[in-house]
Amino acid sequence: MSAHRSPDEPLPDRWVELEGVVNMRDAGGLPTFDGATIQPRRLLRSDNLQDLSPTDVRTVVEVLGVSDIVDLRSDTEVSTEGPGPLWHVESLTHHHHSLFGEGRGITAEQALAVPDSSNRPVRDATFWSEHYLGYLATRPDSISAALDVVSRSHGATVVHCAAGKDRTGTVVALALDAAGVPHDAIIEDYALSAERIERIIARLMPRKLYGAALKAQSVADQAPRPETMKTILDTVQSEFGGAAGWLREQGWQDSDVDRLRHRLTS
Repeated sequence: MSAHRSPDEPLPDRWVELEGVVNMRDAGGLPTFDGATIQPRRLLRSDNLQDLSPTDVRTVVEVLGVSDIVDLRSDTEVSTEGPGPLWHVESLTHHHHSLFGEGRGITAEQALAVPDSSNRPVRDATFWSEHYLGYLATRPDSISAALDVVSRSHGATVVHCAAGKDRTGTVVALALDAAGVPHDAIIEDYALSAERIERIIARLMPRKLYGAALKAQSVADQAPRPETMKTILDTVQSEFGGAAGWLREQGWQDSDVDRLRHRLTS
């Protein structure tokens, strides 16, 4: 697949339809600058995995070939929600890399970035860009560790948080940028979550931890915007020379970056 995709050419349909999630998709099929593609069943992104049915679990393990789960939720979210169905699957390795500081009691408002967690009243693209850049500033260790899991996995890796759009979107975008996916394709992939934002919110609303925080939120406040991801990618490019440069700042060697690229594209 050429990296120079026509603006009118749609991205491949990568949605993974399961009973227990609404925002899971496979990065497979995205182009890279050198003419390669992200391989299917290497990197999947998702909303939380608490509601997977037995059939879903079999699909994740036997059809999608998942070997590793990267959970970006806070300690509070993980402890409140409890273990999901995949925790009982011996073939899976679970990696918890919160994007919030350890030892802090993180509220649902902070996890979902709703008004009570910030002095900025408008949930526009600038707000979300600042929020995502905050992940890179405060938890570079967790982001680096999450990408290391992807690079070393022998099967597919699922990266997830609660909604699968913000924390997950940031980590997946860096993985794709490091692998050489053009920014426009990363941005378009990120924005796909907007197609399911109503279903994402509907999934979270009945949950004890998230419902109250989301009651006063409009769909528009939570919907991902392309310009948000563009700002993130532009900032990482201008300050570090791209995700690969950012990873080198975290102590990665060229061989580590190459391993991530090879895992996703070969």
